[in-house]
Amino acid sequence: QVQLVESGGGLVQAGGSLRLSCAASGRSVSSYVMGWFRQAPGKEREFVAVISWNGGDTRYVESVKGRFTISRDNAKNTVYLQMNSLKPDDTAVYYCTAEIAMNIRPTLRPDYWGRGTQVTVSS
Repeated sequence: QVQLVESGGGLVQAGGSLRLSCAASGRSVSSYVMGWFRQAPGKEREFVAVISWNGGDTRYVESVKGRFTISRDNAKNTVYLQMNSLKPDDTAVYYCTAEIAMNIRPTLRPDYWGRGTQVTVSS
């Protein structure tokens, strides 16, 4: 089993930055695809970003391209989401995911989810 714990969320003004972290425990996730999803109030959960096992491939939802960067440190069993130029529309609970696959597949099917961290962007 893999446990994922997110941190780094909070309240920030529009235009500001936050860095989310996701620490994995239970087993190494160094060979897994790791990702971030988010869910805003009253909306469905949506994909944000994903990274392959070695960081060589990353994908983003169009709305965050150029502003968010996903990265990972396999030695620390941790994945990050650097969020810059934040907008009120980025307000959501952000979830870390782990998928038992080395490379990003056409359809993401996470096997593990964290409990989420709240990000609130004020205008």
